[in-house]
Amino acid sequence: MAEISLLDRLDGLDARFEEISTLITDPSVIADQKRYVKLTKEYHDLEEILKAKRRYADALKAVEEAKEIIASEDDEELKAMAREELDAASTAIPNLEEEIKILLIPADPDDAKNAVVEIRGGTGGDEAALFAGDLFRMYQKYAESKGWQLAVSSFSEGASGGFKEIVFNLSGEGVYGTMKYESGVHRVQRVPATETQGRVHTSAATVAVLPEAEEFDVEIHEGEIKWDTFRSGGAGGQNVNKVESGVRLRYNWKNPNTGMVEEILIECTETRDQPKNKERALSRLRTFIYDKEHQKYLDDIASRRKTMVSTGDRSAKIRTYNYPQGRITDHRINYTIYNLAAFMDGDIQGVIDQLIVAENAEKLKEAEL
Repeated sequence: MAEISLLDRLDGLDARFEEISTLITDPSVIADQKRYVKLTKEYHDLEEILKAKRRYADALKAVEEAKEIIASEDDEELKAMAREELDAASTAIPNLEEEIKILLIPADPDDAKNAVVEIRGGTGGDEAALFAGDLFRMYQKYAESKGWQLAVSSFSEGASGGFKEIVFNLSGEGVYGTMKYESGVHRVQRVPATETQGRVHTSAATVAVLPEAEEFDVEIHEGEIKWDTFRSGGAGGQNVNKVESGVRLRYNWKNPNTGMVEEILIECTETRDQPKNKERALSRLRTFIYDKEHQKYLDDIASRRKTMVSTGDRSAKIRTYNYPQGRITDHRINYTIYNLAAFMDGDIQGVIDQLIVAENAEKLKEAEL
């Protein structure tokens, strides 16, 4: 029976859960932060599976007990109650099976991390920069709806508004696991404000979503970092022009995938506080190196996927925003909706949910669950 085989898959998880419960209270494990974080995540993942297992076992038991009452009791009122219980439990079982199967799939270890998001205007000149600005506003509104914190690291404004490039950090629960679906090329079709003939133009912006690296994810020799400071410039009063709060770091890093030494240059002018800018520049350095070192891992995942839902080529066109028709189309799953105004105002969860469903279907097929 399918339900027995599924319960068989869960055998041994209780013992592992108890083992980890003990380990994460061990002072020697707590002292090893890398191991401690890994075990804590496994603890929470197992906790979710075991909760679902208990609900599933309860539902199976309820079905058996209801069937027994219907077969053996003469009291019609008891039989009626048993039929209701049987219907409820029978309806719940397939949903619980699906939930457990998805929980059994190994999660992307980066999903729980915060994210660094880079938006760059692509083809289309000023209109592409304006669209990059629209995308930033969209993610800003979405982050507000999720209760996430958004902090801009750096930006370069377009000549007519928007951004040639903007980099920002998103902090909160499960940020990367949600935002990773936004990586790729976003194409817009609309009449630019400067267009006198009313012709629809096509332009694009690229979005890259990277998992933010923790201090122990990568090894950086901070003594080898070369720091420069400079005046930030721009709006903000006399302080900006007098105080060298902007920071620039240079770091020589050996790429383990190529063996070549590369110079990494990062600037941060986010705040008027130089130590805070240094801290955020270091965070971006860690994330950059982490992303580079894990690209082979991401490429391996993408090569096994027939459809690139959340990983793979960042140059792939993922979505089209058609303003004349009020239409958004996600090309990865051939999903089209007609609520462009609300979407650009941050109402993007519906599309992300569809992408999650599509990816889970792929994972279930690969795992043969």
